[in-house]
This record gives sequence, structure tokens and C-alpha cells, in this order.
Amino acid sequence: MRSLFIFIDGIGLGKGDSDNPFVSIDTPGISRVLGGRRLTADAVNHSGPLATLLGLDAVMSVPGLPQSATGQASIFTGVNASAFLGGHLNGFPNEALRKLLASRGWFKQLKNAGFRVSFANAYRPPFFELLRRGLPGNRYSCSTLITYYGGLHFHGLDDLRAGRALYMDITNNILQRMGYDAPLITPEEGADRLLNISRFYHFTLFEYFLSDLAGHLGDHSEACRVINDLDRFIGTLYELVDPEEELIIITSDHGNLEDLACKDHTLNRVPALLIGDPLLRHDLKPRLSDLTDLLPAVRKTLQWGNNKEHSLKKQRGS
Repeated sequence: MRSLFIFIDGIGLGKGDSDNPFVSIDTPGISRVLGGRRLTADAVNHSGPLATLLGLDAVMSVPGLPQSATGQASIFTGVNASAFLGGHLNGFPNEALRKLLASRGWFKQLKNAGFRVSFANAYRPPFFELLRRGLPGNRYSCSTLITYYGGLHFHGLDDLRAGRALYMDITNNILQRMGYDAPLITPEEGADRLLNISRFYHFTLFEYFLSDLAGHLGDHSEACRVINDLDRFIGTLYELVDPEEELIIITSDHGNLEDLACKDHTLNRVPALLIGDPLLRHDLKPRLSDLTDLLPAVRKTLQWGNNKEHSLKKQRGS
């Protein structure tokens, strides 16, 4: 079984009120995925023919608001990074977290287990000059660092134009505004492209972070634009998934965008939206409680095909 993992920064499961743009903005794609429900706390534990929504604890018993560096490090290593540091860390990983990512990053772990893995995001040309210098400085995201420490290929704009990568805004709108030669695509085309990319690997990661930026701005029009793109993107993934061959996992590191009345992070649980095989989703459901459970869930997914075949043979008595 393949796994496509989509990390969306700064989205929690909020209340069903007017401060939550996932309620005030029409989201037909997400509602279709969730059987007519909105992406709120009320929809947690929904399980339909192709999708299950769970709520994950992003605080993980560490006082304070969950933050990006520790939340993402917890997802991408399977270690409670906030407890490891003794507190939540915002922004980019510090030296201690970088060492944790270097030793426990999931690309390295999955590669060592024999899986083909990829980070699907495309990078702009200035990044590759820094890469040639060994990524100097300390302002790199957890996803970039686990890709670097895992020895993976970084995709550039040539990969993007050839359909082998996707830019972080899905549509290439930002690249065009910056003057780069990149074709504008729709969120639907982005979803189709990402699924096609993922089918060359056992495990693929894609990261989207405009959601967190929109939450910090507290700008309703920007939130509307971001959520509209995500709604069309997620709705298309739901329509195109092959449940017998792949599981899509969509999650976040902390809450933010779901409460525009507050420009800071929230204490809300974050979504773990599983799209794919109902038996696999049923098996994973009790195993997913907080951010550190995502890596074991990915491992379980990648092993699912063999386990399922073995179980069917036992049932047939062969």
C-alpha cells in the first residue's frame, strides 16, 4: 500500500461559529469528503465509505501553545519534540531539534526500511545555491531538513514544469508573481499531479503552509482564498484516490486558521483525515491519538498490502 502524506500548516478543528472560516466559507469539496459535515470538532470520528476524520492532540502534555518547530519535528520523527526540549518551539528547529531530525527523520527511517520515498515540493533556484554550500544557517523547515538528512533529491522548477513536483501553493500563482516561468494550474490539476507523482513511490510528502500565514494575518479574504484552494484540492484527491492501492493522510501541526478572532496558535486538536481503504482506516483509528502516532501509522500503511494478503490467505485456509 502506498501512502501520500499531506502536511497543511496551522489548521485545527475549531468550533462551528462565525470566527471559523471553515464554517463561514462554503467548502463543498471537504463537505463531500465528510458526508455533508464541515471541518470542525463536531465532525471528529466521522467515517464514510472513503474517509475518516480524527482529532490529534498537538499539545502532547507540554504546557503552552503548540508551535511549528516542535509540532513538525514530532510528526516527522515520531518523537514528542516538545517534551524532548522541555517546551514548545516556534519557527525553525534549533540545534537540538536538527540533531533529532538528522537521526530520526522519517525519510531516513523509511529509506533504511527499504521504501522508495519522495518530498514532492519544488524549490526555487536560490535554494540550490544554499544547498551547494551545505544549507548554511538555521532557517530551514523540518521538511527541508529531513529531506536533506535523508539524502533525497530536491526538486527544482525543471521538475515542476515536467510534472515531477508541485509548488507549495499548489497553483504556481506565487511563482508567476515572482517572475518565474511556471504554468498556472488549478487546485484540481495540482491534486491530480500530486497523486500521479506519488504513484512512483511507496511514500510521498507534500507540504502547504499558506494556511498558517493566513491565520496569523487574521484576514478573512486571504483565509477564503486559501480555504477555497484547499477545498478544491482535497475534494479532487478524494475523487481520484485508488483505495485499494493508496492511503492519503492529511494533517497539521497546530491550530490557527480555524479561529480568525485570534492571530496566534490555538489549543485545538488538529485533523487527521484518512482517505482510502476502509479496513485500513478502521485499523489505524485507535492508533492515532497525537502527532507522534503519525509515523507508526505510515509504517502500518506501507506494510498493509502484505498483511492484508496474509490475512486473506489465512481466512481461505491456504
